[in-house]
Amino acid sequence: MGTEFRNADDLHAITAAGPYAGRDLPRTVHTALTRTRDAHGARPAVSFQLFSDPKAPAETLTWAQLHGQVTQAANLFRSLGVGEDDVVAYLLPNCNATVVTLLGGMTAGIVNPINPLLDVEQIAGILNETQAKVLVTLRAFPKTDVAQKAAEAAAFAPSVKHILEIDLLQYLTPPKSWIVPLVRPKNPARHHARVADFRAELARQPADRLTFDEGTDDRVAAYFHTGGTTGTPKVAQHRFSGMIYNGWLGHTLIFDETEVLICPLPLFHVFACYPILMSAVQAGCHVVFPTPAGYRGDGVFDNFWKLIERWGVTFLITVPTALSALMQRPVNADVSSLKTAISGSAPLPLELYRRFEEKTGVQIAEGYGLTEATCLVSCNPMAGLKKVGSVGLPLPYSDVRILHCDKDGNIDRECGVDEVGEICVANPGVIEGGTYTEAGKNLGLYADRTYLRTGDLGRLDSDGYLWITGRKKDLIIRGGHNIDPAEIEEALMGHPAVAYVGAIGQPDAVAGELPCAYVELVAGESATPDELLEFSRDRIHERAAIPKHIEVLDELPKTAVGKVFKPDLRRRAIARVYDAALAGAGINAHVAAVIEDRKTGLTALIARDGEVDAETVAHLLDGFTRPWRWAED
Repeated sequence: MGTEFRNADDLHAITAAGPYAGRDLPRTVHTALTRTRDAHGARPAVSFQLFSDPKAPAETLTWAQLHGQVTQAANLFRSLGVGEDDVVAYLLPNCNATVVTLLGGMTAGIVNPINPLLDVEQIAGILNETQAKVLVTLRAFPKTDVAQKAAEAAAFAPSVKHILEIDLLQYLTPPKSWIVPLVRPKNPARHHARVADFRAELARQPADRLTFDEGTDDRVAAYFHTGGTTGTPKVAQHRFSGMIYNGWLGHTLIFDETEVLICPLPLFHVFACYPILMSAVQAGCHVVFPTPAGYRGDGVFDNFWKLIERWGVTFLITVPTALSALMQRPVNADVSSLKTAISGSAPLPLELYRRFEEKTGVQIAEGYGLTEATCLVSCNPMAGLKKVGSVGLPLPYSDVRILHCDKDGNIDRECGVDEVGEICVANPGVIEGGTYTEAGKNLGLYADRTYLRTGDLGRLDSDGYLWITGRKKDLIIRGGHNIDPAEIEEALMGHPAVAYVGAIGQPDAVAGELPCAYVELVAGESATPDELLEFSRDRIHERAAIPKHIEVLDELPKTAVGKVFKPDLRRRAIARVYDAALAGAGINAHVAAVIEDRKTGLTALIARDGEVDAETVAHLLDGFTRPWRWAED
């Protein structure tokens, strides 16, 4: 770590030292990996354990070993016809081979991580959108359907000529290693791709050199889909410069080679791939991946503190839903090695921050990033004032503006201090004019043709901290996972009794938001919420998107042109959820109103109905991400 990150002055000093383009940075990720191998070759790079037991066997690769395997993977992909403009997709859980595939794929061509939780239709849609030539996935294995999904999706993606399979059997010991071959699921191949064993093919390639001229052009080297649950997700493209920028930030401001990061986040998401893995690639620190499913793995939460003790973890990489689950378990291990936790992907409730610090003695630094910007934009200081609820200070060479724009991106005006507008970003991770692979998706996406319009609403305070107050786009963020309300609305609109639907995210103390839907019926028709919920189940692709609450209203609020007015629905949902929480806790108070506050966005005003313990109310309502205050304040 080159600079102590305490405040905005520390960040300004970095930018004042000279332009970003003048820094001696590697041009490609493989070059960065080579530098780290040369500097820290014998140090651990990545570790993976199949099971969550803190005594379970684990595989650790040093930086020298990782460099060798990544080099082999890049050579393998090139031998299969992958050039700089060709795509290596992967449908994989977390393991060391996933890291090798990610780094080797971007070295040979363009790597395309795909979320294994998507349905087959969406996976096939992404493979076709990116015209992937090679697909790396699992060999059929008990308790996972990843291999079956990959085979079925490949049947609808004729561009896929090669499927390379990774067998998790290598991570097992007897007697489980004897049993799995006997119970391995069948995987009928209906595609026409050539199937081969990833590790066997890897071993055929040289590890000490690339067999091709990598070049030094700043090219597109990754495609990441942007979530959403309806149709084929949009595909964002990332250049080496954006990846290197994320890694440079991590190494400069946070990590050095002595740090140990535990990362139970998926390697199909930018958070794990860029701020974490790319920072490790440049700093030479150690990243631990516990179980293929990370936080969703069996026993991970129950064993988590013991895993921190086992590996001597210094940095915890997390999201609010995972923190909430951890806070329901005692700290039953020595976690004195832990320095801080870094949280992203969704807003962090104040109460969760307090409880974590109280239990561990460690503070959480909340940050902000997005797939379209190759991730990092801002972060709270590691060694300075963390303004809980904010997403911190814009990072060096990240120009964050709060703007009012028209639909085409023409700037009407820039907002003043604490004035809410759209968060717009220009930094080395933003590709001006070319964020998405589909050109039409880029129209209107930039302010003044330079600043990426994030779709998030926010403000900059007098100290330069960034606060997110809402979203222009309607995405529901459930535990960091994006849900497109359009799919919920389309499913319910298929019911003959439904006239209008408005799907939104209602506050939740665990998931941040949960999907809910408000419905207006056709005049003279009838349908109960239970009937509508049952109707929607078979018509919504993803379980996470099934509404947790459906309410029938006489009439939905609408704009002058007849569009459902969702802010009013959000007010209704906040009041309902907060009133239920207060009543459930036996607190003599209720939501008097939900107002649009200039600084905090939609805010619940709480009225006392009798004697109330203010601290109890704060502990309860600070568990939600939407702000509140006393009505009489």
